[in-house]
Amino acid sequence: MAFDEIVGHEQITGILERALSAGRIAHAYMFTGPEGCGKRKTAVALIEALYCKDSCGCGKCPACSRVLSLQHPDLHIMEPDGAFIKIDQVRQLQRELSLRPYEAPFKSCIIEAADRFHQAAGNALLKTLEEPPGNALIILLTSNPEAVLQTIRSRCQMLNFRNLSEEAVTQILTGKGVDPEAAHLAACLSGGSPGRAMALCSEGILDGRRELLEQILSLPKDDVSKLFSSSERLAAEKENLPELLDLLVTFFRDLLLLQAGSTELVNRDLEALVRQEATLRSAENVMKMIEYVIEARKALQRNVNARLAMDLLLMRFAA
Repeated sequence: MAFDEIVGHEQITGILERALSAGRIAHAYMFTGPEGCGKRKTAVALIEALYCKDSCGCGKCPACSRVLSLQHPDLHIMEPDGAFIKIDQVRQLQRELSLRPYEAPFKSCIIEAADRFHQAAGNALLKTLEEPPGNALIILLTSNPEAVLQTIRSRCQMLNFRNLSEEAVTQILTGKGVDPEAAHLAACLSGGSPGRAMALCSEGILDGRRELLEQILSLPKDDVSKLFSSSERLAAEKENLPELLDLLVTFFRDLLLLQAGSTELVNRDLEALVRQEATLRSAENVMKMIEYVIEARKALQRNVNARLAMDLLLMRFAA
């Protein structure tokens, strides 16, 4: 079955499988949950099962192969164009959905980052959600459902994906050929997100983690040039910045845990560094560091210039 490879979301896949068996698939779904937790993979699996020649998502027939490679002519993927999903994109999608399917029983669309609709684009999508042409299936994905227009949310069947356990993430990574030790470490640092864990492994982020932390923790207060040089190096890693900032939050969280008497650290391989910093910083200082990182993460999500966001973050750290 198409859902067999989805780990940790058995309740959701069970709902979808029962809907498939009963022929009661909704015309619009909204999959919510953390980034990289499996929302897109589940959306693809659902469409694969619907388009499969044997109606089971065999993964082998031409229809399944084209869906899995996102090359099926009746499957459309819509993502933000820059900071937002724009009205021209919605109109183009509406034109596509109004045409007869090439080979599938109906057309389908996966909309990434559904919380980033421009106001006019979101309003334009409403009519399509209310009356999808030709029984089209629309699946919206978001990690921030509260930012999605209420009128859009109300027209979708909501399915909430949760973070996976460390064991489940480790299993997914080792299944993809990642070294078990690296898989376990990435799973601990990923916050239950397989996508984030895979990014940590594939982008070499784990290898430079200690260097990054030591660089951040030793920022000079009286040497602005070095501070801005560090900011420039961080901003140059724009594609990996969310993961790098998550690593900082995880490290500072470990400081708080150690100060509170817990030994359940995520950064177990850096325990000496964690203990050293825990003795040097107050809990109040650590909480402020976490707050600064979270604010920088939100700024990046709003498409703020990465260099400016890192300049502000490191200046706050140094202060």
